[in-house]
Amino acid sequence: MDKNAIIGRAKDYIAREQDENFRKEAEDLLVKEDWKELEDRFYRNLEFGTGGLRGVIGGGYNRMNTLVVKSATQGLASYVRKAFPDKARTGTLKAVIAYDSRHYSTEFAEAAALIFAANGITAYLFSSLRPTPELSYAVRKLGCDTGIVVTASHNPPRYNGYKAYWNDGSQVIAPHDQGIIDEVNAVTDIKEITRLEAIARGLLEIIDKQIDDPYQAMIRSRLFRPDLIKARAGDVKIVYTPLHGTGAMHVEAVLGSLGLNVITVPEQREGNGDFPTVSFPNPEEAAALEMAVKLGKKTGADVVMATDPDADRLGIAVPAAGNAGEFTLLTGNQLGALLADYILLSLKETGKMPAKPAMVNSIVTTGMQKRVAASYGAECFECLTGFKWIADVWRRSETDGKGYTVVYGTEESYGFLVEPEVRDKDAVSAAAMTAEMTLYWRSKGKSLLARLEELYLANGYWQELGISKYFQGPQGPAVMKGIMDEYRGNPPKTLGGLTVEKVRDILESVWKFPADPGRTEPVDLPKSDVLQFYLEDGTVVSARPSGTEPKIKFYASCCAETGSGGLEAAKQEAARKLEAIEKDIRAVIGE
Repeated sequence: MDKNAIIGRAKDYIAREQDENFRKEAEDLLVKEDWKELEDRFYRNLEFGTGGLRGVIGGGYNRMNTLVVKSATQGLASYVRKAFPDKARTGTLKAVIAYDSRHYSTEFAEAAALIFAANGITAYLFSSLRPTPELSYAVRKLGCDTGIVVTASHNPPRYNGYKAYWNDGSQVIAPHDQGIIDEVNAVTDIKEITRLEAIARGLLEIIDKQIDDPYQAMIRSRLFRPDLIKARAGDVKIVYTPLHGTGAMHVEAVLGSLGLNVITVPEQREGNGDFPTVSFPNPEEAAALEMAVKLGKKTGADVVMATDPDADRLGIAVPAAGNAGEFTLLTGNQLGALLADYILLSLKETGKMPAKPAMVNSIVTTGMQKRVAASYGAECFECLTGFKWIADVWRRSETDGKGYTVVYGTEESYGFLVEPEVRDKDAVSAAAMTAEMTLYWRSKGKSLLARLEELYLANGYWQELGISKYFQGPQGPAVMKGIMDEYRGNPPKTLGGLTVEKVRDILESVWKFPADPGRTEPVDLPKSDVLQFYLEDGTVVSARPSGTEPKIKFYASCCAETGSGGLEAAKQEAARKLEAIEKDIRAVIGE
């Protein structure tokens, strides 16, 4: 983009942005003639994708700021009014907004609420920070037509974001996602109203306990063994960290009300958008749990738990087997398998197993979970990556007439859903279920690691690999597209020395077979830019650009059967395979 175009877009933004700080950032860059930074901020509009917005906080059209949030909400409001014309005519449309601890989350949330109000949509705004899953719950509880949570999940401090929800409490999917995007892109005028006027007209209502209390009660009601918890809650000690986010309120309240001993990391308990004690507030990263694990060692904890800033992801660490004082971090796949096993086992033991039980996981989640489900006579449905697709499968199962009852949903990136009242991953309820699971296996004389080893012996040893490569700046999308195009046009014949037997191209909706180029079979999934390579030994390698960040992601799920060589031999075999596969992938992405 040439300088004149950049200057024009910058001046247009400055004229429209009402927030003094964001406006001044753009003005200062023009004065300094910082063309590189100006180009990055103005070469495009921050894209409202299928999940909403996410970007670096700052002044400019390619940044997260008040003007961008207002414009996005105006587009969403316009779409909602068109989607529900009778409600729009009678003035009965409703929206609910929540936000996390990130910088400007409070301001962005109120700005969005007032745009809804200006469009005649009653806005329910939480009085302070709340978890993403509570927003999903609130949409359903209040009978809202849409919802927003202002969060950038586990991204670094300089990011913020905005997720849009539909009336079933799940993030928007087709056809609503594209319809909303079209409306957002078409916005020219933004309707606005003051806070005082919105309240006076009954178009803005501040909420808290009327959602908090039933949400917590719902989580407690979904546990299987309240009598066991009541009798033996003191047997388990839990160390917990919300990583400066939203989780402390509900995790402490729910677990505390059950009589469980919860010790929260004091330095990380309060919300803080700087996330001062961690590099990344992501429970997938071992470094994020360092302080909690240290406290766990000091206090002799049975389990260490961490939730991300918007409390929709849960990571845990448990005492290491045979290594006193040390802790082992479980992967999202491992905790997901343990919860699948515990939920299905509990339904069976309590006599509550549905006639046709099912669980849902994403296409990049470990294949071990399908084997665990099968061992209980349950189906394991797969879907695209992203919890909105898990929610979609769950929703459709309730009305498709096939008779399945979904009891659990999970994905490899530390997302778990153990209750139907929420339609997004819920780390608060997952933490409660994990606490009960820990106590249950303790009552049987087992640790979580001991149970995991039993599952490996019964279902094979499964190990996963994840690789992410960032491509920042204007050229990033083109570079990622080039990598995917090359894989799609010239798929590898081998990965890690193993033959690629078939390829699932989800963007083109076909299975391809390298040994028989003329053969194809249809893929029954929504189109998405994902390629999956199925190797001769059953290993699955997946590649996809992220939908929320400028990066391409690779996943590999490998199984080694625990035969005569035992578990240790299987672990060595899986590690060897994944090491060779990783080497091939990194050669392609230039590492």
